[in-house]
Amino acid sequence: MKKMILSMMAVMGALSLQAQTITGKYEVPKVPDWARNAVFYQIYPQTFCDSDGDGIGDLKGIISKLDYVKSLGVDAIWFNPFFDSPFNDAGYDIRDYYKIAPRYGTNEDAKLLFDEAHKRGMHVIFDYVISYTAIDHPWFVASQKQEKNKYSNYYIWTETNWVDPPFEFAGQFVKGYGQRNGQFMRNFYWCQPALNFGFANPDPNQKWQLPTNHPDVLAMREDLKKVLRFWMDMGCDGFRADMAGALVKTRRVRGNEQFFNTNENETKLFWREIRQLLEKEYPQGFMVAEWSYPADALDNCFHVDFFHWFKGYNDLFQKESWRILNGVSEGHSYFDAEGKGDVRAFLESYMDQYQKTLGKGYISLPMGNHDNARLGNKRTDKELEIIYAFGFTMPGVPFLYYGNEIGMRQLPTSWPQVEGAYQPRNGARTPMQWSQDKNLGFSTCNAEQLYLPVDPDPNAPNVAAQERNPNSLLNKTRQLIALHHSEPALADYAEFVPLYPLTKEQSAYPFVYARAAGKDVVLVMLNPRAQASDATFPVNIKFKKTKVLAGDRFTILSNKKNGSMTIHMPPTSYAIVKLL
Repeated sequence: MKKMILSMMAVMGALSLQAQTITGKYEVPKVPDWARNAVFYQIYPQTFCDSDGDGIGDLKGIISKLDYVKSLGVDAIWFNPFFDSPFNDAGYDIRDYYKIAPRYGTNEDAKLLFDEAHKRGMHVIFDYVISYTAIDHPWFVASQKQEKNKYSNYYIWTETNWVDPPFEFAGQFVKGYGQRNGQFMRNFYWCQPALNFGFANPDPNQKWQLPTNHPDVLAMREDLKKVLRFWMDMGCDGFRADMAGALVKTRRVRGNEQFFNTNENETKLFWREIRQLLEKEYPQGFMVAEWSYPADALDNCFHVDFFHWFKGYNDLFQKESWRILNGVSEGHSYFDAEGKGDVRAFLESYMDQYQKTLGKGYISLPMGNHDNARLGNKRTDKELEIIYAFGFTMPGVPFLYYGNEIGMRQLPTSWPQVEGAYQPRNGARTPMQWSQDKNLGFSTCNAEQLYLPVDPDPNAPNVAAQERNPNSLLNKTRQLIALHHSEPALADYAEFVPLYPLTKEQSAYPFVYARAAGKDVVLVMLNPRAQASDATFPVNIKFKKTKVLAGDRFTILSNKKNGSMTIHMPPTSYAIVKLL
């Protein structure tokens, strides 16, 4: 429902955005010291580096590349699931929470990986996937038996196969599976049964709807806490929670209809328990949510929320086919050279959440991830550089998806899906491109053995070639990360003030905003379109001169005493400018 509201806000346009005063004041959220101004790098284990020549990435391969990851300047790594799994959903369907998948290595390899990352001053977080499990997880195998046992209520089962649940969304139940006379709820794919966090408002006529304080529900939650402790004790520094808002269910009544969805308040109570656990037992533990509604996720629950499942985020970056509904495109990406995008819809939603969460935690706008098409989707390196200038200068915690730092490309929609990764996800999960060697340096196996094919283009970007070029996208990315860390005004928590465009009447280009920390003030000016752009905007800070910290030349056409500035930006350009 809240995603729908955000989408509606975006469609309405940025009619309520107003000019703000740059104050230089900020609040630092209560987060572990190491994460106060962190930059994260996301590694997809299957396709990062293959050390044993079987065509699939592994933990030893990742260890061999930690010096490279450190050289980017990042502070931490987020790993997609590396647990034992039947891999019907690329490892998100977990069969054993306590065991590394054999294709990746062993638990000892994981411990070594964490230790080696720490030696290099980097932290690691794992994927905490607890809204569902694999269908062959031992808990579910026991749960689907007809005879009552400890795990019978660890999942949501109805009382009979013959009567469908009395909800609009009955399609989320699977019937006729296993020995048990009942239907189980799935949370995503059919093979991912939903763990039972209880119902916030159970229907007294449906005995299978257990309350959130039912002993079996509480027992399941305690088992999940044991999983968390296991990996934190091994050396992890925190976690990213998959589908964080999709835990506790609720029954709602609308007229004569009943339906269910997730209950934010009860779900938040669970995550607050986890937050308290970390603060007591692992005070440097870091919590990241895939919730996409920061006002809930950062309400004394998580330190960071991924804000990317809403139309405004798509308006920034995405081009994939699922953005087209009924044959009509939802819009154009703002960072495309065609210049048909509009950042105001994004700003409307973003500022709503930003203002509600100041000092409570961080909003993250991921620079790509495993669920979206590559940012390098028919874009030039310059276009990508402008996207990264945005990503590393916005408030919140930057997350950079592996390979995007060299401009890896989205690969064809004609490729078959692998392990549930239907397009566009499949084309965004291809092997890391290390060199021009066999399989672009990812693996020594024969090409047909690869988990996914490598980019067949003879000019496919790779790390080795870009290391030799000081002006490569890789080195530009390093410079932007270094700038993010060196400039107080670009810190994760520094003040953010959008300056242009703010009204419907203004041109959509360029996008200009200020970041400020005390007297340190930086203006960020982004003009992705292949056409020069001018803008006039308010600047209430007195300054004598400007210094370009990164990007391109720009022109100040006027700087009036009344506090306004007019600039001219060349085509496809950006400038990160310090006011002195």
